[in-house]
Amino acid sequence: MRIYLIQHGEAKKKEEDPARPLTEGGRAEVERVGRFLARIGVRVDRIFHSGKLRAAQTAELIARYVKPVEGVEAVEGLDPLADPRIWAEKLDESEHDLMLVGHLPHLKRLASLLLTGRDDLEIVRFRYGGVVCLEKDERWSILWVIRPDILPESILD
Repeated sequence: MRIYLIQHGEAKKKEEDPARPLTEGGRAEVERVGRFLARIGVRVDRIFHSGKLRAAQTAELIARYVKPVEGVEAVEGLDPLADPRIWAEKLDESEHDLMLVGHLPHLKRLASLLLTGRDDLEIVRFRYGGVVCLEKDERWSILWVIRPDILPESILD
């Protein structure tokens, strides 16, 4: 089983737009990541997001490329300050490959909890539009990490 943890793309500042949609640059980076994920053959059953506009837009952009079998859905428990144990328990019960599109510090805490049993360590550094792929065999481990700023444009042509 694989889980893909994705921090939403760069969003407008609250002062600029209280709804905080993705910036043009944020959209471009998320699309670059989506194209890359499709190129390397990432497939998931479903993409879940927090319901916040910036996460929803990120999830929908990624879904254009990854084409989740069961679609995209807003769910509880992925907000920035949500308890990471909520999703850690759900993931322990699941056998499906999933994407979770959310926010910091929640994603950082969830990754830490899955990998170490503690939610207070920074095991991996997230970045806007970045993807952390975790795989569970008997235990969770980091399979790979992709940041949009390391994906050259030429690799995606």
